[in-house]
Amino acid sequence: MSTVEDFFAEHDDWPWHPPHPGRATFHYLILVTEGELFHDVDHVTRTVARGQWLWVRPGHVQCWHPPGTARGPFILFEPDVLTSEIARLLAPLTAHEAPAVLSPHPDDAAWLRQTALQLLDEHRALGRRPLDVHHALRRSLLESLLLRLANSPDLTPTGAAAGNTGRGDTYARFVDSLELHFRELHRAADYARLLGCSVRTLSRATRDATGRRVREVIDERRLLEARRLLGDADWDARAVAVHLGFGDPANFGRFFRSRTGLTPAAFAAREAKTGR
Repeated sequence: MSTVEDFFAEHDDWPWHPPHPGRATFHYLILVTEGELFHDVDHVTRTVARGQWLWVRPGHVQCWHPPGTARGPFILFEPDVLTSEIARLLAPLTAHEAPAVLSPHPDDAAWLRQTALQLLDEHRALGRRPLDVHHALRRSLLESLLLRLANSPDLTPTGAAAGNTGRGDTYARFVDSLELHFRELHRAADYARLLGCSVRTLSRATRDATGRRVREVIDERRLLEARRLLGDADWDARAVAVHLGFGDPANFGRFFRSRTGLTPAAFAAREAKTGR
């Protein structure tokens, strides 16, 4: 754990060697207490204002912008630090589609800021108390902070989904299955079969949760992976097409262009040129 300002101080070679996009393998959690932070998450620039939190989950592609005025605690932790019970309670926060920028409820903001600062203090207190107590305190503070963040307005269910836990559970299980199988399964019927429900039930749950059709959610996940591979991993269009289950690279090209306005090659060239 550190602070945003310390992180940038340790990478003081700006602007001569700007970072390139990279896929996160840790959880990145930043509270902006002063100034404003700009950060790319999956090739979209996010603006994090004072009092907001940036959340980058493992698997997301991120890119740092040049240092600006942002200050605040910077929490970095591995995926397996959370117990299974805490992970279950934090599902809205750790879901792949959860917002990258969180705006806590005003009643929670001061508490969250204080807890983050206590966590930073405990991290810097190595040697002050027995090691097992030190680790237990850090875990407890982190879990408390995340549980409170999970109830941010950005993540609170609204509308029909809030009043129907059954449909909400169906959609949550669909998202989990999609993350595992989006490369080879591309139809609503495929996921309904996996979940043991009807296509109609899955469609209603997805519509309640997102306002979109099942196929749209599937296609958006495939498109996100295509953007990541073309922009970060330097795969060519043919390799991405095969990886995402397109039988014909030309079909992948049409799929990608219809949703981004660019061919896969043009997108890759743009990302390589901008370094982001």
